[in-house]
Amino acid sequence: MTEDRAEKVANVLLAAAAVGVTVLIVRTPALRRLAWRLAVTAVTGTLPVWISREVGHAWAESGRRGI
Repeated sequence: MTEDRAEKVANVLLAAAAVGVTVLIVRTPALRRLAWRLAVTAVTGTLPVWISREVGHAWAESGRRGI
């Protein structure tokens, strides 16, 4: 099996697993609630911190002095 073919097979298997897990989460109320809470935490907690850190790095890289 060539490397290109192996990558294609792996991609298909990963996509099938992702679809399977998505269907399981959507059909199970407890997992759906957990997924929703994790998504809300990511959007309200980690995402703003990451954005502010990236803005700070960009500001520092631009060579400008403090605000």
